[in-house]
Amino acid sequence: MKKLLIALLAVPFIFACAPKVRRVETNLVKDVSGGWNDTDAQMVAQEMITDCLDSGWYNKFLMRKGKEPTLIVGTVTNKTMEHINTGVFIEEMQRALINSGKVNFVASKDERGEVRTERLEQDEFASEETRKAFGKEIGADYMLSGVLSSVVDQAGSKALVFYQANLKLIDIETNQIVWNGQKQIKKYVKRSKVSF
Repeated sequence: MKKLLIALLAVPFIFACAPKVRRVETNLVKDVSGGWNDTDAQMVAQEMITDCLDSGWYNKFLMRKGKEPTLIVGTVTNKTMEHINTGVFIEEMQRALINSGKVNFVASKDERGEVRTERLEQDEFASEETRKAFGKEIGADYMLSGVLSSVVDQAGSKALVFYQANLKLIDIETNQIVWNGQKQIKKYVKRSKVSF
């Protein structure tokens, strides 16, 4: 009887601790922790890619070569004090570049490795008429790479979080930096004090 009473008393506590989950729209702007989030990645990528493509290097390339440049996104290093999945940010930049219709885009280092393995297997297993040949890849003209940094100024339950994204577009043949962009985000975070 004692065990049954303890179990019945524990049931409300178990259900009270269960998480409440609600689906929200993916374009909803909502800061929960004050840290870097999907909205920041989307906003920074879109604004920086727009700035990159509207700068002088693009028109110079078109005039010199008579065709759209081919780009690749390299490494974006996370130098913030929090865990940021830079892959999300890289994908946002890649999407903005491709959807701009102004550039051609080649696969990343990891993606190329997978495609090359597929071509090796096609050499052995695919028919002659459907087999894809080696040596036909398109080389990138420029590589986009960058750094995410942050500074946190905190006192008690208040914090000011400053994020800075720096991106560079580098000519792969000459190592010349043809564009250097920067986007900053500042967030004021106030945490409520929890009392028990």
